[in-house]
Amino acid sequence: MNLRQQSEKWEHQHLFSLAAFSDQSKGRQREEEPCLVRTTFQRDRDRVIHAKAFRRLKHKTQVFIAPEGDHFRTRLTHTLEVSQIARTITRALRLNEDLAEAIGVGHDLGHTPFGHAGEEALNQVFPGGFRHNQQSLRVVEELEQGNGLNLTWEVRDGILKHTGPLLPETLEGQVVRIADRIAYINHDIDDALRAGVIQEEQFPKNCLEVLGKHHRQRINKMVIDMIENSWEKDIISMSDTVWEATDKLRDFLFANVYIGSEAKKEEQKAKRLLQDLYYYYVEHPEYLPLDWEKYGAERASCDYIAGMTDRFVIHQYQEIFVPQGYQL
Repeated sequence: MNLRQQSEKWEHQHLFSLAAFSDQSKGRQREEEPCLVRTTFQRDRDRVIHAKAFRRLKHKTQVFIAPEGDHFRTRLTHTLEVSQIARTITRALRLNEDLAEAIGVGHDLGHTPFGHAGEEALNQVFPGGFRHNQQSLRVVEELEQGNGLNLTWEVRDGILKHTGPLLPETLEGQVVRIADRIAYINHDIDDALRAGVIQEEQFPKNCLEVLGKHHRQRINKMVIDMIENSWEKDIISMSDTVWEATDKLRDFLFANVYIGSEAKKEEQKAKRLLQDLYYYYVEHPEYLPLDWEKYGAERASCDYIAGMTDRFVIHQYQEIFVPQGYQL
């Protein structure tokens, strides 16, 4: 029995009966020999972490575009926080921690530069619309390394359904879906406080009474509540009281940070950059590094721009649209 098989045996001995077992995966897009050391979900996690799309997340906006401080979250640090919270919950619930981690590190691979402003910009111009969860799936199925990462069905399902109307098929995917919300609500509050966009006295007091006044208290409350309310059940959830307080806190963020705040004053410029680049590449697909004839100019332009970092967008815009001084 090799190390992978020992790990698979351990899963059957110790995990909850409704957990996703590595040796019972629905499989990959293309068959391949199993690893001697890692389970199939561990292998998926490693493939995502080594992907170029994952590395680019460090230069993509979470909420604050081009912040001056060193401690504001990026899309990469958000991803790491989601993964950490999901691992804590799945371990406590005796679910498959490796699957949750693989989904967590991969869930935002398709996110645009400039955060949700970038997503809105491409959604307005790309035929059929643009959603970052669908793009994340596209990255791991087709774009990364030219033919995708060949991940398991369970990881791809969790990536696609981490947001939107459909629940993931696995309990681990459901954990990541809620962990994503726990992470962004709490770290966006932390960043907004640091930036001076909001003040603590503005917080809805009834939410703080339920969740706690401090960052670590709120995360701890949400996580423990999820564990207590999901123990040996076939669906992952929080209690009604904590859900309501969490949703109110999210509504507070939309009203005071996400829409019309100081944090968003540069968003229209960012959207203009992306849309101008999109129209340029559609008209000049010969400048696309992708195989644009395979997908068509519109799809290839969207893929290329969605994969850019904030700073690369600005660089490309300057190269294409800003006149350069004559070189003597």
